[in-house]
Amino acid sequence: MDRAVSLVLLFFMYSFAGWCMEVVLKYIQYHRFINRGFLTGPICPIYGTGALLITAAIDGLSRYESAYGTTFAISFVLCGAVEYLTSYFLEKRFHARWWDYSGKPMNLHGRVWIGNLILFGMAGVAIIHLLNPAAYSLLDAFSLLSKEIAAGLFLIMFAADYAVTHFVLKLVKTGVESSEADNTEEIRGEIQLLLSDRNMFYRRFADAYPDVVYRTERINARLAEVKAETERIRREAERRLDETREQVVSRLEPGTMVKNAIIRRQDELIGLLYDENTADDRMKALKAEIEKDRNRLEMRPLERLGSRLQ
Repeated sequence: MDRAVSLVLLFFMYSFAGWCMEVVLKYIQYHRFINRGFLTGPICPIYGTGALLITAAIDGLSRYESAYGTTFAISFVLCGAVEYLTSYFLEKRFHARWWDYSGKPMNLHGRVWIGNLILFGMAGVAIIHLLNPAAYSLLDAFSLLSKEIAAGLFLIMFAADYAVTHFVLKLVKTGVESSEADNTEEIRGEIQLLLSDRNMFYRRFADAYPDVVYRTERINARLAEVKAETERIRREAERRLDETREQVVSRLEPGTMVKNAIIRRQDELIGLLYDENTADDRMKALKAEIEKDRNRLEMRPLERLGSRLQ
């Protein structure tokens, strides 16, 4: 029981730490306080969830392996999976992408990218080998009853906060689905206007995600059309470029080269059709005349060269 209560408290501790980090990063970016996260309270549950998964996984492997590299790899994979699945679920559920790494290098569908994954791995090492021991020592200073009361209060506030958030997101989803706009900028403006007329809980959500990307069926269809049109234009440009290249080559190619190519192909055709054993006298005479004319044609450049040397 004590272990379970400690894990619940760890969840809220790391969720609060994640919220603090998000607030600091957004303050650096926008130079103002932004209450980040889906919940109104100062927690980001995705961070607490990741920390608990890492803790549970490493605890299960501790009897076999406890190296820093193992902790890094497990944190890298688990937290990446949590971020990816959270992004996927929220987009499918509310028709909006709350973060997008499409412009980042080595990203997976814009939901995760290598930079964050490396940070997740480093954070996992810090959690397991530095923060968790300190957190457990702090929690051991309190009685089980006091920890149970604290965990119960946090869970009640968490449930109440989630209920409010559910209604906010339901309103956002309704606004997105009813929008006639065909681009995310217009939908974002409509949602912000819709939420600005509500109470502080709704306005806080609009302020927390200024870069949200809305994806309705209308927008997805429009994006598919743009992608298809871009591909069609690319193929057409390549086709015209090939045609232009062939025309330029044919115009620049000397007449002598064209004649030689024709003669070469004629020789190949004669070789395929002519048989010395079955050819009659007329065919043999015609072949001899062709050989004679070809030899004369080949000797002309040598005759010109000899006359120049004289």
